[in-house]
Amino acid sequence: MQNAPLHALPTPFEPHRLVVEPLIRAALLEDIGHGNDITTDAIVAPGRIASAQLVARAPGVTAGVNASLLAFQLLGGPFEARVFAPDGSHVEAGSTIADLRVNARTLLTGERTALNLLGRLSGIATATRRLVDLVAGTGAHVVCTRKTTPGLRVLEKYAVRCGGGSNHRFGLDDAVLIKDNHLALAGSIHDAVAAVRTQIGHMVKVEIEVDTLEQLEEALREPIDAVLLDNMSPEQLAQAVAMVDGRVLTEASGGIRPETILAVANSGVNLISVGWLTHGAPSLDIGLDIEP
Repeated sequence: MQNAPLHALPTPFEPHRLVVEPLIRAALLEDIGHGNDITTDAIVAPGRIASAQLVARAPGVTAGVNASLLAFQLLGGPFEARVFAPDGSHVEAGSTIADLRVNARTLLTGERTALNLLGRLSGIATATRRLVDLVAGTGAHVVCTRKTTPGLRVLEKYAVRCGGGSNHRFGLDDAVLIKDNHLALAGSIHDAVAAVRTQIGHMVKVEIEVDTLEQLEEALREPIDAVLLDNMSPEQLAQAVAMVDGRVLTEASGGIRPETILAVANSGVNLISVGWLTHGAPSLDIGLDIEP
């Protein structure tokens, strides 16, 4: 049973269990190794049931609640959960995220996997929400990148959505992004765009990375959908936005921090991509408290 939180964004689409379950199984197997939880199995009787709470130790935004609970479900035994702060909820320090009534061995064996995942994803959602709040009213959207933990991309990008951000491409196969190293091998912007246009379908978007306003001018002569304005100052970004004049989407990228994101947003860009959201955001401190 779930109770609606007081301060939550509309719940974004969660990754399907078919996608998430292999990730949780792999994490559990990493912990269990070749056998069992030898500490818990020696101390706790097989049929014992325990009650516990997932508790936020610091304020933040939740993400990955259902995915973390799946760790306990996969380990087997009786399982009941009452969720008070579903994904996208703002929680204060001391808030109960969920009440659990679970087989005691399952609870202890799955604890670290569940907390690792819930803390990691909630940390990403919390950092994202901060940036989204900082640029509120500017018209700019905060997006993530492919700088994700190997194997966890689908969940980490979901966490960005839980924080109110948006996702850039998921992989190399769902959109074209022509970067500086592609240009180094292609020879020119024109040749690179012409080459990809012969290979892709009409549903695939094409974005090109530019470092200078001169490159941008060249890129705008090509059939593209977006430009990535890399490592430009807010002043240069404003000039770039004026040059584009709404013809394609504009994306700012490179070294953007909470202290600088508002100036970037005020330049008029459509998107602000932030790689550290998924590779450098600190985990949210969340604990599991077992009732005596």
